[in-house]
Amino acid sequence: MKGMMSHDRKLDHFSSGTPHNSAVKGDIAPIVLMPGDPLRAQYIAETRLKNKRKVTCVRNMFGFTGTWEGKDVSVMSSGMGAPSMGIYSFELFSFYDVERIVRIGTCGGLTADINVGDIVIAMTASTDSNYAHQYRLNGQFSPCADYSLLEKAVASARKREIKYWVGGIFSSDVFSLYSALPEEEGWKKWADLGCAATDMECFALYCNAAYLRKRALTLLTCSDSNITRKEMTPEERQTSLNLMFDVALDLV
Repeated sequence: MKGMMSHDRKLDHFSSGTPHNSAVKGDIAPIVLMPGDPLRAQYIAETRLKNKRKVTCVRNMFGFTGTWEGKDVSVMSSGMGAPSMGIYSFELFSFYDVERIVRIGTCGGLTADINVGDIVIAMTASTDSNYAHQYRLNGQFSPCADYSLLEKAVASARKREIKYWVGGIFSSDVFSLYSALPEEEGWKKWADLGCAATDMECFALYCNAAYLRKRALTLLTCSDSNITRKEMTPEERQTSLNLMFDVALDLV
């Protein structure tokens, strides 16, 4: 990410948190559940966590820390897109000693195999983003999920008898339904190569985790389908993703 601070810079350099996070050292748990929507983060904290407290609200990116079944856990929003996820996840990993981030977001279904409401567990993310350019690699980087988190998520979904799909997704800088390209030149080419869903943040999260030797997983609920054109309402996107939240909390 252009302009990204050196990963060896300490939180002590900031008088109170970071430019994007007002939490101080110790406010954030080693595992963070990370939806894109700040109101979704607030909903999870209010309905699932005990002893919760708000630890940051810079730019209305809400972050909360509490306990789940006696274990410390934080939930914080990432915003939309690779740059926003890149900033927040990088700071959590680098300055707050976070070891695991589980993205809990929504996605668009790109194949008939993914229906609205289904859970997608992302093994890897392809992208049209230039996010990995910062590493100056002589080739293309393919970041992947942490296997131990992925394995536990699959086990949780099976135990709960939740319909899920595991595989590669497509993280785009462009919301696919608004793309200037015709479908045949845009998302359908990615679908033809096996990317069954699309989001905008997974690739950046997995890149940061790989670069910083941390662990990450992306869980997504299909909120709209490029095939059937069915979609959730904004209210449903915010509050009706509870099956995915159950799986994520099983990873704490």
